[in-house]
Amino acid sequence: MDLEKNIQQAKEVLKEADALLITAGAGMGVDSGLPDFRGTEGFWRAYPIAKKLGLRFEELANPRWFKENPKLAWAFYGHRLNLYRKTQPHEGFHILRKLGESKKGKYFVFTSNVDGQFQKAGYDEKRIVEIHGSIHHLQCTLPCTDDIWPADNIEIDIDMEKFEAKEPLPRCIHCGEIARPNILMFGDWEWIPHRTQGQEFRFENWLEHIYDMDYKLAIVEIGAGKAVPTVRVTSESIAYRYNGTLIRINPRDYDVPSSKHISLPMKGLEGIRAITEGLV
Repeated sequence: MDLEKNIQQAKEVLKEADALLITAGAGMGVDSGLPDFRGTEGFWRAYPIAKKLGLRFEELANPRWFKENPKLAWAFYGHRLNLYRKTQPHEGFHILRKLGESKKGKYFVFTSNVDGQFQKAGYDEKRIVEIHGSIHHLQCTLPCTDDIWPADNIEIDIDMEKFEAKEPLPRCIHCGEIARPNILMFGDWEWIPHRTQGQEFRFENWLEHIYDMDYKLAIVEIGAGKAVPTVRVTSESIAYRYNGTLIRINPRDYDVPSSKHISLPMKGLEGIRAITEGLV
C-alpha cells in the first residue's frame, strides 16, 4: 500500500465533495484520552474491578445490573458519565466540523459513541445520529413511560474501592424507580429508541437531499472496529447506495470493500490531519 498516494487521493475526494458524512466508532475518542475497550484486556485495563468480578464489557454493559445491582451499574455508567464530561474533544473533531460546514450540502455525523463529544465540539445537534443512544440522557428502567430526559443535573459519586455508586442513585422522574442511561445495551429490551429514531429520520432526509441534488458525497470513517460493526456496515451501505467514496481511517481494521474506496492505516487524529492539510 502506498500511504502517501492514498492520502493525496483522500484529499482530492474531500476537495471535490459537495457533502461530508462523518462516521465514527470508539477509536474517534482515543486521541482525546478516552478508552476504546478494545478486547477484554483493554476493557479490564480501564476497569480493573471488572476483571476482579470476571465481567467482560458485554456482560457489564447490560440492563440487568440496574435491577440486580444498581450500585454496580451506576458505578460503571456514572464513571463513564464523569469521564465524558471532563474530556475535551481533540482537534480532529473541529477540523472535520469546519470542513463539513464549508460544503454546500453541509455534513452529517453517524456515531456508535454515547459520549456526546460531537455536540461538545460544536456540531449541530440536528446533524448527529447517536445510533446507540446517549449517556447524557436518562430513561426509566421499567420503563413506566417512554419519556427521555437530560442527565445534566445528575451527579454520581463513586466509591472506587468497592466500585459502587453512592446514594442517592438517579431515579425516574415519573415513578421513582431507578433510572438508567438512554443507551442501547447488550440484551436490552427496555431501551427507548424514539430520540435516536428522530435523529435517523433527519439523517435519511439529508441523504435524500444529497441524492436529489446529485451532490458528490465523501464519507470519512474514524476508528470503527469489527466487534460491533454497526458503523462500518453503515459507511459501506451508504457509500454503495449514494455512490459516495469511503475514506476509512483505522490503525488495525483498515480494509475497504473495493478499490474505489481509500484505506488509511492511521490513528484518528493523525489521519484527519493528513487528509485535510491545506483544505481547512
